[in-house]
Amino acid sequence: MSVLSKYLTKEASLAERLVYYFKHRMSPPQLIMLVFFILSWVGAILLSMPFSSSDGKSIGLINALFTSVSAVCVNGLVVLDTGTAFSMAGQIIIMILIQIGGIGFMTLGVMVAIVLGKKIGLKQRLIIQQTTQSTSAQGLVKLSLYMVLIVFAFESVATIILTWRWSDDMGWGQAAYYGLFHSVSAFNNAGFALWSDSLTSHVGDPIVNLTVITLFVVGGLGYIVIVDIFRKRSWRKLSLHSKVVLLASAVLTVVGFLLIFLLESWNKATFGDLTLGERIYASIFQSLTPRSAGFNTIDIGSMLTASQFLLIILMFIGAASGGTGGGIKTNTVVVLVLATINTFKGGGQIHAFERKIAQETVMRALAVIVTSLTAVLFVALLLTVTEDLLEDHFLEVLFEATSAFSTTGLSMGLTGELSSIGKVIVSVTMFLGRLGPLTLAFALSQRKQTSKIGYPEDNILIG
Repeated sequence: MSVLSKYLTKEASLAERLVYYFKHRMSPPQLIMLVFFILSWVGAILLSMPFSSSDGKSIGLINALFTSVSAVCVNGLVVLDTGTAFSMAGQIIIMILIQIGGIGFMTLGVMVAIVLGKKIGLKQRLIIQQTTQSTSAQGLVKLSLYMVLIVFAFESVATIILTWRWSDDMGWGQAAYYGLFHSVSAFNNAGFALWSDSLTSHVGDPIVNLTVITLFVVGGLGYIVIVDIFRKRSWRKLSLHSKVVLLASAVLTVVGFLLIFLLESWNKATFGDLTLGERIYASIFQSLTPRSAGFNTIDIGSMLTASQFLLIILMFIGAASGGTGGGIKTNTVVVLVLATINTFKGGGQIHAFERKIAQETVMRALAVIVTSLTAVLFVALLLTVTEDLLEDHFLEVLFEATSAFSTTGLSMGLTGELSSIGKVIVSVTMFLGRLGPLTLAFALSQRKQTSKIGYPEDNILIG
């Protein structure tokens, strides 16, 4: 009996029909979207239970859904303070959702399948390829193993370091719990913190700053880049993707640090009481955290307007493809910048590090940027309608929309004041931002074969 006849006969149960549909009819992007959707609702139901709140009362389905989506999408925006509104059970649920959302559901599934001795089929490999954004379907099982080892290694070491650092302040037991929670949150670029002011009380602490920064920078670079560095250990041998990501990240970090340090040095509300060393740490941290980390060591709402707008730009760019961060990705920006420079030079082949960049890659980069920019502006427009804000608060709205779509988690203070409709809008935005515009487009449409009809070429005036 064929697979089709087995599952679609009149005698087949609803469960068998669903199994057939999920296995043979849904594309990998559609299945990824479904898994994230189901996981978000499972988390919402658990977080809405009385045992998840600190006062033993339900926080409400809307608040629970917002928190669950923010955790699964490793965003970090919160409508309720994580450290005070949730019980330890609720916080652990949030931490588990962050870990699954960050490392990827299918990666964990691969580990379980390997332990159980199951075979990883082509469909599962394609799903892993989508979630890791790998360019090839080869070696994905080994990549998944590397991913789990990388996560375990970095989070374990960071937990030990943070536990040791906080043990004098709160005792070994609580320090270990805080160390584990913030290590998971930082490596997955989630930005959830158990302090209501995030990490502002550690603005000049070198151990906390360097540990947390290392976690979200490594997570944001992406597993493909980390594995590539570990295997080749030579700049010349690295792949084009790794070179572009590393170079772009370094440039953005230096530029962001210099601008924030220079701008905020004039701002008494943020840098007024800080020493030179604390200002340097704060500038480095704030230049890196918009790349999807979500933590902050100074009050974002008190920063200068120019600095806040700079953070919006950095949030929109985000981290690297294949990492735990969001945004349109650094490599996407690099490709479009190279294409722009090439156009000014008269066109021709687009290349970087003696490698040609395919035209299809440029078109994908353009599609991602246009789609993402449209989404952010549309969400900002919706929030200006649904939220009762004055006209001079538009920057807060744009900041919130960008932070939600780029899965960053930074806020100028608007998140806690959102209406129920606003919470739903931001939740959907976080969900779409985590999936990414291309994954969403592939999930909602079926690819059609390119038309074989040839049309005559014509010109459209540009500029």
